[in-house]
Amino acid sequence: MKLGIVGLPNVGKSTLFNAITNAGAEAANYPFCTIDPNVGVVTVPDERLLFLRDMYSPKKYTPAVIEFVDIAGLVRGASKGEGLGNKFLSNIRVTDAIVHVVRCFDDPDVVHVEGGADPLRDIEIINLELILADMEMVERRIDKAKKSGKGDKKFLHEAEVFEELLAHMNDGNTARSYDCPAEDMELIATSELLSLKPVIFAANMDEKSFSSGYEKNAYYQSVQLYADANGSQVLPICAKTEQEIAQLEDEDKLLFLEELGIAESGLDRLIKCSYSLLGLISFLTAGSDEVRAWTIKKGTKAPQAAGKIHSDFERGFIRAEVVAFDDLKTCGTMAAARERGLLRSEGKEYVMKDGDIVNYRFNV
Repeated sequence: MKLGIVGLPNVGKSTLFNAITNAGAEAANYPFCTIDPNVGVVTVPDERLLFLRDMYSPKKYTPAVIEFVDIAGLVRGASKGEGLGNKFLSNIRVTDAIVHVVRCFDDPDVVHVEGGADPLRDIEIINLELILADMEMVERRIDKAKKSGKGDKKFLHEAEVFEELLAHMNDGNTARSYDCPAEDMELIATSELLSLKPVIFAANMDEKSFSSGYEKNAYYQSVQLYADANGSQVLPICAKTEQEIAQLEDEDKLLFLEELGIAESGLDRLIKCSYSLLGLISFLTAGSDEVRAWTIKKGTKAPQAAGKIHSDFERGFIRAEVVAFDDLKTCGTMAAARERGLLRSEGKEYVMKDGDIVNYRFNV
């Protein structure tokens, strides 16, 4: 999974990126201190995988990972090249989802390119630039479909779908908010539109308002209302606090979180948000050779999940031997789970569940 961290300059993007990846990206109080995207890879915390590691003492341990891309601050006119906007927009195109950092604090010592904090205005600026960039792509797609059409119903329908989408976007709406039949949305999804990507709004607050109860922050409240109305998620966060947390050892980190009255770090909460937003789950494989987590979409059937490991597993799928993690943990060993009938044999129609521990049987 690849997440792009976007926002206006000086809203805390690079500070947050540094905190969640420990990558040491430059964070400074001036616009465009990030030119080329910084990339950081973090492992997905999973206590289930740690349990299996202790059980099997494998030669190899492979948790799931998320790649974060810190994309330079966008400004008005980015879709027309302002502030190196075209380059920055292309960096967003390769991500699975957008983490949109929105400034939810006032500070005269931290420059804001628009003159002061106003989260909804900032969101609309970014949205507009994504929409304008998308409209150019949609217009090109319409032209291509019409040229390829020449009486072909498939291409004529494609042109109609994108013309209706273009009209929707002309009113300042994102592709994400376009309501159409599922088959038409599948067609639209092939165009890699920026404003089609799911969004998590990271509501970045100062330390005082975050620690004293972020729900009372008026800026946060406005972002939450906007997200609810637009099918997005909100992550309340203080980038400065997260940076402090990131510099602590594990035990000190837990104590610090406890003092703040926070159950989880921003990274852990962001990962959970990301999995929920993208409809992802993890299944696990375990043995003396390797303990590993595999990320799949909710609703994936056993053979397609097997294909994540190797195409031969999907092609020659016979059955999946499955035990739920909680059942294995209760039993203590795989042999005990088998004796109690908790190790199941599942066929091609089995829909994978989060935390399934699987051994595939196949023949090629």
